[in-house]
Formats: sequence, C-alpha cells, structure tokens
Amino acid sequence: MPASTNQLVDKSKKLAVPAALAGAVILGAAIAGNGVHAAAAFSASPLDDHSVSALTSLDQAMESVASRVTPAVVNISVTSKGQQHEIGGADDDQGQGQDQDLPPGFAQFFGRRGAPQQPQIEHGIGSGVILSPDGYIVTNGHVVDGATDIKVTLNDRRVLAGKLVGVDKLTDLAVVKVSANDLPSIAWGDSSKLRPGQTVLAFGSPFGYFQFSVTRGIVSAVDRPNPFSDDARKPGGFIQTDAAINRGNSGGALVNAHGELVGINTFIISDSGSFAGAGFAIPSQLVRSTAEQLMKNGHVEHGYLGITLNDVTPANAHFFNLQEASGAIISQVSPDSPASKGGLRTGDVVSQLNGQKVPNGGALQLGISQLMPGTSISLGVLRDGKPMTLNLTVGQFQKNAEVASNGAEGAPQSGKLGLAVSDLTADARQQINAPDQLHGVVIQSVRPASPAEGAGLQPGDVILEVDRKPTTTASQFANQIHQNPGKDLLLLVWSQGNASYRTLHPDSQNG
Repeated sequence: MPASTNQLVDKSKKLAVPAALAGAVILGAAIAGNGVHAAAAFSASPLDDHSVSALTSLDQAMESVASRVTPAVVNISVTSKGQQHEIGGADDDQGQGQDQDLPPGFAQFFGRRGAPQQPQIEHGIGSGVILSPDGYIVTNGHVVDGATDIKVTLNDRRVLAGKLVGVDKLTDLAVVKVSANDLPSIAWGDSSKLRPGQTVLAFGSPFGYFQFSVTRGIVSAVDRPNPFSDDARKPGGFIQTDAAINRGNSGGALVNAHGELVGINTFIISDSGSFAGAGFAIPSQLVRSTAEQLMKNGHVEHGYLGITLNDVTPANAHFFNLQEASGAIISQVSPDSPASKGGLRTGDVVSQLNGQKVPNGGALQLGISQLMPGTSISLGVLRDGKPMTLNLTVGQFQKNAEVASNGAEGAPQSGKLGLAVSDLTADARQQINAPDQLHGVVIQSVRPASPAEGAGLQPGDVILEVDRKPTTTASQFANQIHQNPGKDLLLLVWSQGNASYRTLHPDSQNG
C-alpha cells in the first residue's frame, strides 16, 4: 500500500469511534442539561404533489424535450494530421547534435538535423445534430477542420464512418454524411423569434467524454457580434446563453422549449477555458440556409452587396436626422458593387429588408449573407431622415470581394479630442496603403485615455468626414471641429480598407 494511502488510513483510525462508545456519546448529548428530556427526533416529511406541482410540471416538460432531442444528437470523433515541418533545418541553430546525450526514449521527440518530422496525428471530439433520416449531420467547421477520418457515435451507441460533405468557413458550419436510414432528426426552430429570458437546452459531449449531455438555461442575449472574428465579412448574430457549454459541445444543439433547433453551439468566452456563464450559438436562421446549400451543392454561395455597416445608436442618431435609434448605417459602398449600382450611398440608413424591420447592422449583415446571388431585394432607406425604397439585386460573394460587413461603433490638432492629424500626402498614402480615390486627413498620433482613443482611433486611420461633411485638409478638419465646441462629433473613418462611423465625445477636462 502506498505511503500516502497508509497516512490516510492512519488518520481515519484516529478519528474512528467504536459503535458502542459512539452511542454513549450521542446519548450523553441528548440527556445533557437538566438530565430529564431527550432531544426530540425530527424527520422532514416529503412535500405532497400539490405543493410542488409547478416544479414537477417543469421537470416533466424538460424531460420530455430531452427525450425527444437526445436521439438526434451525435458525438463526432476526428483524426487529422498536423502540418509537416522540418526540425533542425538550415536556420535552426539548436538542431545540431540535439539528439546526443539524451535520456533513452527522448530522441524521438527532437528529431535529427535535416530530417523531416513525421506529420503529427491529432484527435478531436465534438458534437453534431442529425438533420435528416438519411444521415445528414450539421456541426461546426472547426470540429472537422483537416479531418482525415471521421467517426460518428449515435445515441444508440452505434459508431458509423462519416464523410465530409462540405465546409463553409465564413459561417464555421459543416455537414457530415453517414450511411444509415430512418435516423431520428430534429425539427427546425425560428431563431429570429428568440427573446432574452426564454428557456433553452444545450446538447452535446462536454470535454468529449460525457456524451449525450444536456444542460438547461436561458437566452441571455441575441444578435451578439463575434468577438473573435478575424474577418468583418463573417456574419454575427450569435445567441448568448447561460446553458452550460464546454469544449466538446461545439456543433451540438441548442433547442427551445418545444424541442426545436434554434442554434448550433459554437464557442464560449472564459478566462479558464471552461464554462463561465457565457456560451454562444450560431442562430438556426443562418444554420438552416447554410446547411441546406452544403447538402445540395457541397459549398455555399453567400449574398454580396458591397457595403460596410454600423449600428444606429442614441449617440449618432441625430446626425442622420433619425427619430428612432434603430437601423443600419452604411459607412462604405464599394465601387461597381450591387449596392453602388442600386443607388445606395454612404450615410444612408437601412431600416427595412424586404418589409422586415432592420434593428441594427448585424441583422442586415446576417440577412444579406443568407440570400442567394441573383435574389431581388427591397430596402427601406432613410436618407437624411427622408424615407425611400431602393430595389437591388444581390451579387455573388467572391473571395477578395467585400460583403455586407458590420463595423464597430464607438469604438486637426485638438487637445480636447486627443489626436493630431496631417494632410494625406503621397508619402502618407503609400505608408498606409490607401487607395488613390480616398480623400481625407491621416491621424498622426492619439493620446492615451483621450476621447479619440475611446472611439477606437489609431495612427494611420484616415478621417473622411466630420458631421457628415467631407474633410480633405488638416486645416479644414480643425475648422470643422471648432464649429461646435464641446458637442459630440460624428467621424467617418477609413481604417485598413474599411470605413466606419465613430462618435467622439469631447472631454472638457482634457487640455
């Protein structure tokens, strides 16, 4: 027996009390005091059904949902090969002789100078949802990324070989197919009808080991942007939930109280890497259109307008003569794009898409990304507060083209703003890689903790407009910001190829 175990046993022996003596101790406690009355024994009786009817009804409802959904959730095990690379190459000074004088069995981890290391085999585990009885399964793209072998474990414990049908990296969704029939599938729900506070259940295989788990929570928020997005063209609109989601839950189902699929679990935000109360799911509104295209064609064609968007907020609404802080502001229109040909302009506010209200830029971006190229759409637009309707035809997204992307909001020489600008000269234009048709003033420096830094401005950004009016020189910019001292300013800013509106709140305490 190990020493550590012996120590635990020894401690337990010291704390152990013989049964007879234990009874004496307990009895002594009972008759202490006056030595007359023994302590009355108390046993809590269970509550009757009527007293807990609300709780038992809730339990029964959740059990019903779980029993319907669980058979349609699968575990996905993936084998992939890591990138092959060479250890001890020409520029690896540490490679020489590194396999000498090593303990036995360690040389294999270091390789030999000039010898290519074998591709590393990697294993990953995620979740998926059966969409059809003939074996189509939706999951996250990152679950099957680089897969050389896919195994799908069904709820009845059968393990089937999976074939990758297609991946859409823009939405991080993928479809896998297994050869089977009469599989249990799940009904689609309408994620656009979700509201904060609604009950949802998350299904999947947390940590890869605890297959077919279910957790319960609420919708914490809807229409969340992707905080990890490396591409402004990627749709947002994520569902935030406090239903526990952990590693291995990726690709699993998020369902509503009716057991309908309203989202695909995809990522969490956590300092520890495990669930911390903030899980996120791709809305079924986007999952369905993407999965159906993958099932039909093996790839996805995304709608393209050629615009960059901001949200209308209480801070910027009055600059566009809006009565309501709602809609999507167009901050950039690409030349020769469907948006340009359809008559959209920078500064237009889109309030409706095909008769449906557009609450913000993310909603419009999500709506456009689902449309097939060639689709005719109607946009309700407010131009300087005046309503108008524009009819456009959605174009096809190309790899190097811009789609409707949602920019971040609120994110001269002017002490109160905390920035310094200069003319956009030929040298400056070359340094920041600004196109010839771009006109404005380039930011030279931004003071820490200033209103400019608070709005997300950085050196190298180009200011194109001040309060909806063009600015082309540093002196003109200085005059424009001094016309309304102390008031909020709306700047149209070009940064790394995209333009967005930023609202600056001058701080009178800054010198």
